[in-house]
Amino acid sequence: MTLRLAVTPGEPAGIGPDLLLQVIQTGCPHELVAIADPQMLEERAQLLGLDLRLRPLEKTSRPLAPGELTVVPCPLAVTARPGHVDKQNAPAIIQSLDLAIAGCLDKTYSALITGPINKAVINDAGIPFSGHTEYLADHSHTEQVVMMLATEDLRVALTTTHLPLSEVAGAITPELLETCLRILQRELIEKFAIARPRILVCGLNPHAGENGHLGREEITIITPLLKKLNAEGFNLNGPLPADTLFTAKYLDEADAVLAMYHDQGLPVLKYQGFGKAVNITLGLPFIRTSVDHGTALELAGSGRASTGSLAYAIDCAARLASVSNTSHDESGNG
Repeated sequence: MTLRLAVTPGEPAGIGPDLLLQVIQTGCPHELVAIADPQMLEERAQLLGLDLRLRPLEKTSRPLAPGELTVVPCPLAVTARPGHVDKQNAPAIIQSLDLAIAGCLDKTYSALITGPINKAVINDAGIPFSGHTEYLADHSHTEQVVMMLATEDLRVALTTTHLPLSEVAGAITPELLETCLRILQRELIEKFAIARPRILVCGLNPHAGENGHLGREEITIITPLLKKLNAEGFNLNGPLPADTLFTAKYLDEADAVLAMYHDQGLPVLKYQGFGKAVNITLGLPFIRTSVDHGTALELAGSGRASTGSLAYAIDCAARLASVSNTSHDESGNG
């Protein structure tokens, strides 16, 4: 089955367009649909010396031949110059996301793959924007989502995402933690086909609070909630000290890790698999994956940016969509 996958290249002055154009040089068994400015894609392909044949969105999806790319036009306000961001193009970046969300919700696309964006440029344009994850949740009317990064060997989900460290402890409530764990559990079962996920849960404080001497959140919030969910049939291990959780002793027996905050869980994952990792938003009414890196403005237009993370994000989106389609077919036949 040929899947139709939406791709938003992200910041037009960054490496997102470069990576997409490089990836399609070998073709794709699925149809990648770039929601972007066609002129920008053609100019970047010419700069990079890459083949590009744009085709319109048609009724039936079909695989991409080498150098071929389906495009849904989303014009920029001004010409994109590699390495030089322009806040005048921020509305087009947002419009590309809106078009992608609408297409995923109406099932035009089986999944969404997002390229890297520059949050500062969007905010400088007067558009409040804290990140892809939050924007996709808000505009798909999803109350709560979970950000998870994954490599072939490690999955790390986050209880809180883009918060100042000073606000993390206050944000971690029993309600938030329970919602995150239920979403993580459900998505691992439904999208990753893991029958009974084994989830490791980090403590918030050093040494997981050291029996209350280094913080009490483990005692008052995390441990009671884990006991409650394990009594329901969850397979949760924690709260564990983050400095020992990320070792083979624990990870070899786990399907995923839930960290309490961004820089508790992601440095380990990115050290292990940077450039070969994918960002997955759990809990949305559609599949969304993304690269694990930024816009790398200094590499834009050079042809030296690695396609590893985008290629993995595309592959992961296709695999998750295939599992989702299979499970829906089976439930419909039951």
